[in-house]
Amino acid sequence: MAHHTETGESFREQEAPVRDYQEGKKPTQEDERAKKFNDLERVIRRYSTEAGQLIRILQKAQDIFGYLPEDVQAYIAEKLEIPVSEVNGVVTFYSLFITEPKGKNMLNICMGTACYVKGAQVLMDTLKEQLKIDEGETTPDGLFTIKSTRCVGACGLAPILVANENVHGKISSGEIKKIIQTFRKGESVENQKH
Repeated sequence: MAHHTETGESFREQEAPVRDYQEGKKPTQEDERAKKFNDLERVIRRYSTEAGQLIRILQKAQDIFGYLPEDVQAYIAEKLEIPVSEVNGVVTFYSLFITEPKGKNMLNICMGTACYVKGAQVLMDTLKEQLKIDEGETTPDGLFTIKSTRCVGACGLAPILVANENVHGKISSGEIKKIIQTFRKGESVENQKH
């Protein structure tokens, strides 16, 4: 048994799944994944002694892995000694959690009433056509994920594309194509002023 340094409570030590890296060798994907699980283990040890910390643990896990795949959810459930269905229920209930890897650039089309009436579906179709993926999918190169979102609260700027965290109002299909090209060049896209 080990003791939590902040609370003084006891918890079971778990074997860390990380391997030692040989000096001068680049870590493999397996090594990187093991390191992520080691980081997650530390998070679980830190917060598992406090009641009601599942959401915080899931947030930290998503920060570590970028998303919450089934094996990560199962690992958390096992370590917290709760059913996987409970963990998955929280993950699927809250929209802040994602279960699939996301692209470097998130492209969200607002499908609220004002945006939809002003042509949001045409914009979504443009994204799908340009990126050759469907809504909720990520391009094979990992650059883009497209999603729809509910009202973003800027109805006067409809239709709206949110590119990463930048809001682009009164956007057209042509502008979407330019944004995609800009991201492919590795450049950032700032908010459009209207």
